[in-house]
Amino acid sequence: MLTLNKENIQTAEILLPCNNLIDTLQFFTDKLGFKMESIAPAEEPSLAVINGYGIRIRLEPGNNQDPVSINLLCSNPASVADGKLELTAPNGTRISLIEADDRLNIPNVKQTFVLSKMSDTDRWSEGRAGMQYRDLIPDRQGGYVVASHIKILDGGPVPDYVHYHKILFQMIYCYKGWARVVYEDQGEPFVIKAGDCVLQPPQIRHQVLESSPGMEVIELTCPADHETCVDHEMKLPTSSADAERLFNGQHFIRHEVAKAEWKPWRMSGFEARDIGIATATDGLAGVRVARSVGQSQPEFVFHNADLLFMFLLNGSAELNCDQMDSELLTAGDSFIIPGVLKHSLSGCSEDIEILEVALPAEFNTTKHPKMAGLNS
Repeated sequence: MLTLNKENIQTAEILLPCNNLIDTLQFFTDKLGFKMESIAPAEEPSLAVINGYGIRIRLEPGNNQDPVSINLLCSNPASVADGKLELTAPNGTRISLIEADDRLNIPNVKQTFVLSKMSDTDRWSEGRAGMQYRDLIPDRQGGYVVASHIKILDGGPVPDYVHYHKILFQMIYCYKGWARVVYEDQGEPFVIKAGDCVLQPPQIRHQVLESSPGMEVIELTCPADHETCVDHEMKLPTSSADAERLFNGQHFIRHEVAKAEWKPWRMSGFEARDIGIATATDGLAGVRVARSVGQSQPEFVFHNADLLFMFLLNGSAELNCDQMDSELLTAGDSFIIPGVLKHSLSGCSEDIEILEVALPAEFNTTKHPKMAGLNS
């Protein structure tokens, strides 16, 4: 007879197959009164965990004819049932013993060249809280990162809720319009405007309250696969403010473009404003916005960052990469440059502005003298 070590079991959840998550989730929450605990991924949700009346349910893709499954979240799954991780009840119900540990899984980055064009309009999809998402890194760099161009079509109150993300790094750059937001321990709600940026440290509670029509942001998160969890207990704003609080080793940052200082960028012919994220994350990531300061001689360079993501905020330029055709970039286009790829920007318009996100914050940019001037 099988003996269970029940002390290791922490939580039970029923697994229900679901091929239409949004409608099913709405049925359970709006009609039946269940509360959502988490949803993933934010840009095109496919699974969710809900709770109500003493039952925890996981909704995820699957055949509706499949037998019901129950997950038992355990501190040590292998010790519960003599090493067995899958059990079957006499009625066919499947019991899965799974790890309850919340430790993040950060995959190793797999660097590839990625180009996302604003003209690819078919990449928009409906995501969390009715927001529209455009996937900027379809291959996720091996699961290391996800970047989204997010927009809210209609202005006014946003159907958001107090939530947090189980992540290592996440930044939000306001591209167009404005939004009124509120963050845990950061005082009263405030407005982020076009050009502003925030660092959302791991698990900081926050909520989008309202926005202008057509508001757009650029969001980049590590890792790509992460949970967005609902906090039903916390009310924002919190009663006290603590600007120096650390959230899993990171400070909250609110960068306002109106207060920015511009300094020379790592590439000649540009200046940049530093968002302050390098300091707030202790070097984990760095974010800058660069703009042209006049004509410059195009130069081929390469870098040694784990991730170098760029989004064209304004203007135009030609992206030239070694052994690849040149690409004309316009506002809304983005790209990732692998460390080994020699590249340059040429024909930059006077109004060009570029959002740059790098992990880690500090990396080397090296000129390639043998290729200098080839695209001038």
